[in-house]
Amino acid sequence: MWNIGNVEIKNKVVLAPMAGVSNPAYMKICEEMKVGYAVTELISAEAIVRSNKKTLAMLHGIESLSIPIGVQLFGSNPATLKEAAIYIEEHIHPAVIDMNMGCPVPKVAMRAEAGSALLKNPEKIEQIVKEIVENVHVPVTVKIRSGWDHEHINAVEVAKRIEKAGASAICIHPRTRAQGYSGKADWNIIKEVKASVKIPVIGNGDIRNCYDAKKMLEETGCDAIMIGRASLGNPWIIKECVEYLEKNKIPEEISIEEKFAMMEKHLDYLMALKSEKTALLEIRSHIAWYLKGVPYGSELKIELFKTKTIVELKKIIKEFKERIGV
Repeated sequence: MWNIGNVEIKNKVVLAPMAGVSNPAYMKICEEMKVGYAVTELISAEAIVRSNKKTLAMLHGIESLSIPIGVQLFGSNPATLKEAAIYIEEHIHPAVIDMNMGCPVPKVAMRAEAGSALLKNPEKIEQIVKEIVENVHVPVTVKIRSGWDHEHINAVEVAKRIEKAGASAICIHPRTRAQGYSGKADWNIIKEVKASVKIPVIGNGDIRNCYDAKKMLEETGCDAIMIGRASLGNPWIIKECVEYLEKNKIPEEISIEEKFAMMEKHLDYLMALKSEKTALLEIRSHIAWYLKGVPYGSELKIELFKTKTIVELKKIIKEFKERIGV
């Protein structure tokens, strides 16, 4: 058990903010898998301030979750970020407000000059965090990368400024913006950040299984680990990490039956929150991930990606399960 400000987190496993993935439907699944804390996909501060309906709809359903949730904002204008943070606190009531200062995607980092682009200006990062901390009552956290590129690795300096500005925790993904998601995450940078600040540090990057989770905690001294891409099609990794870290329990193989049951549950959760069209589009991506390792899964994926309705999709899945004896 550990804390982000006054928010108690029950274990050391955190769900990463993944665009198009970390929505209330997926967070509900991860809640059932015993995740201690989850952060939403990145939300545009500009869109919040403009009361964009599509953006606000992304947060619908958070109130039904019982675990602490952080709403992650991105933007580059301090005044806009402050206004968005105040709105989120007053209307969404999250446990935490998280600031994205690490996203490497061009439309965020280049076009909006937000996300990881802010790493080029540590003074502005400090200003933004201070402004938000002084205007909301919930803990404020920040997610960063190791730096803009290999020649400008400044995670320690940025972390110190974030702490000085009043943030309650830092999450560090130890790749540069230039690396994107390629190459290897340098866990030593997590260790350096942890040694440089007194607030909790969440480590993120290259955790593919429960053994990696334990290794990161031991090697870096970080307070918690954040799982992102490794959970795609495999939310069980959350439970495996929690149980291995707490009870030294070795993971069991996930059956094909379990994969299909999870796929169908995920679809039901999406349908409860979104329109049929949106739910169908989103579940297709997840189905592709869930089907990895399933016999003839690639054939089923091709069929499912042609479907136009949920009824049609469910019918194809039912027939496939009967064909392979699930």
